[in-house]
This record gives sequence, C-alpha cells and structure tokens, in this order.
Amino acid sequence: MSTAIDIAVYICMVCGLVYDPVVGLPEHGIAAGTPWDAVPSDWRCPECNVGKQDFERMVL
Repeated sequence: MSTAIDIAVYICMVCGLVYDPVVGLPEHGIAAGTPWDAVPSDWRCPECNVGKQDFERMVL
C-alpha cells in the first residue's frame, strides 16, 4: 500500500518566504524532503518570525 506524500509548496503571508519541501530549509533545521506536515508546530519563519499558521499552500 502506498501513501501519498504532500509535496505542496507553502508561502509566508507576511514576508513571502516560500517553503518548498523538496528543498527544505537545511540552514534553518528543516532537511530537504520534509513535507509541511512534518515541520514542527513551533517552527518560526526565519525571515519574519511568524508561526506556521501564517503560511498558506500555494496553488501552482
């Protein structure tokens, strides 16, 4: 049985930082290949310091 992995891209609605799970943010502790749901709930945007709730899924 295979499970779909969420590879959606998310954008910070405050500063515009884009989170791409394929790339991750290794310089900020998030390894490449980390889906958004696996990013810790207390993670903060490295650019403007808002939480995950201020990110929205991008429609590509």
